[in-house]
Amino acid sequence: MSAFPTRREFLSRSGMGMAMLGLGDLMAAPRPHFAPKAKRVIHFFLNGGPSHVDTFDPKPALERYAGRPVPSHRITERKTGAAFPSPFKFQRYGQSGIEVSELFAKTAAHIDDIAVIRSMQAQVPNHEPSLMLMNCGDSIQARPSLGAWLTYGLGSANDNLPGFIAMCPGGMPIKSAENWQAAFLPGAYQGTYVDSKHQQVDRLIENIRSPHADSRVQLRQLEMMRRINEEHRQKRNDPRLEARIQSFELAYRMQMEAADAFDVTREPKHIRAMYGDGVHGRQTLIARRLLERGVRMVQLWHGAGQPWDNHDNIEANHRKLSAEIDQPIAALIADLKQRGMLEDTLIIWGGEFGRTPTVEMSGAKSKLGRDHNHYGFSVWMAGGGVKGGTVHGSTDEFGFAAQDHPTSVHDLHATILHLLGINHEELTYRYAGRDFRLTDVYGEVIAPVVA
Repeated sequence: MSAFPTRREFLSRSGMGMAMLGLGDLMAAPRPHFAPKAKRVIHFFLNGGPSHVDTFDPKPALERYAGRPVPSHRITERKTGAAFPSPFKFQRYGQSGIEVSELFAKTAAHIDDIAVIRSMQAQVPNHEPSLMLMNCGDSIQARPSLGAWLTYGLGSANDNLPGFIAMCPGGMPIKSAENWQAAFLPGAYQGTYVDSKHQQVDRLIENIRSPHADSRVQLRQLEMMRRINEEHRQKRNDPRLEARIQSFELAYRMQMEAADAFDVTREPKHIRAMYGDGVHGRQTLIARRLLERGVRMVQLWHGAGQPWDNHDNIEANHRKLSAEIDQPIAALIADLKQRGMLEDTLIIWGGEFGRTPTVEMSGAKSKLGRDHNHYGFSVWMAGGGVKGGTVHGSTDEFGFAAQDHPTSVHDLHATILHLLGINHEELTYRYAGRDFRLTDVYGEVIAPVVA
C-alpha cells in the first residue's frame, strides 16, 4: 500500500467506504445561497388534472352562460360544448375572504395560510408532457425532477432515510418513475417510490428486512460486496455503479429508521383520527413523520394512473376524490402548526393542468365532464415563507385562460427554490458540455406570494 493513500483509498478504509463516498457527494453539493424560509417540502399531486373552476377559481359567468357557447376561441383537445357551471358551491373563508369550493371546505378553514395562484399555464393539453413539465421542468427532454434537484442542492438531514420519497397508493402515475427521476444527476438523488396502499412496513417498503440474514450478517455481506465492487469500479468510471452501491447501503441503514417512520400506530389515537384512517390520511401522516426525521421532500400522489382526469360525470368523481384528501390536507396544516413546523415546511397542491369551463361532448351528447385545459389553472402553496391569504393572478371570466399575471411552471419552480434558499439560476449541474438547471433558461420568483 502507498504511504500516501488516495482519497478513494482513505474513504474506503473509513466506515462503510462507498457510503462515505455518497456522503462526500452531499458534502460537496451546493449549499443554500441565502437564508431559507423552508427546510422541507410536501407536494400533494392530484394526477389527472383537477378542475380549477370547481375548486379554487370560482366563475359566476358560467352560470350566466349556462347552456350557451362562451365567447372564446380556445382550441380544446376534445370536442366541448356550452358553458358548464360548477355544480359545487363556493363561499368566502378566513379574514382574507378567498372563495373556495365546498369540495375543499376543511382545507379552506386554513385559507389565511394559503397562497392561491390562479394564473398557472402549461404548454400542451396532454398528461405525459405536462407531468414532465410540472415535475421536471421540461415537457420533452429527460430532466431531473424537482425533488432530485432539492436533494442534490441541499442534501438530506437523515443519512438513514432517502432524501426524496414519492408515495402513490395502488401503483404508479402516468410516466411512472420518470416523475421523480434523477436523470443526469447522480442516481442517489432519485426519488424512492412507496406504494402507500399497504399498511405493514414490509409491504410498504419492499425488501426492508432480509428473510435470510440478521443485521450482523448483512453488514458482513455489504462489506464483501463493497470490496468486490471497488475492485470492479477501479477499472470503470460508471456513476451508475456508485449509485447502486449507495442504494444497497442506504437500504441497510433504513431497516430500523424506516420501520419506525412508516408505523403510524406509534401516533396518538387523536392524531390518527385527525388525519383519518383512509389511505390518504395514512400516507399524509407518514409524510409528516418522514419530514420530521429529515427527509427533504415527500410527494403524495392521489393514486395509480390519473384519477383526477374526469372527462365525464365530474360532479360525482371530483366529490369522491376531494373527500379522500380534504381532511388529510387540513389535518396536516393544523398538525404542522401545533408542532411549530408550518413556518419552515412548504406545502404545494395541484396537478399537471386544469380543466375546461365548457362541457365535454360525446358526439351530440354531453358527458357532464371537462376536457384538459393548459391555458389557465390553479395551484396553491402554504407554510415555508408563503404569504398566506393571497391570490395571485387570474383567469378570464370563464376560467379558460390565464389573464392577469400569467405564471409559468418555471416561475413556480423558481419560487419553490427561492423559499428553500436557492437562487434558481445558480443551482446548476454540468452535463454534456452545458450547465443545466431546473428552470432551464426561464423563470422568475413570484414575489407577491413570498412573505
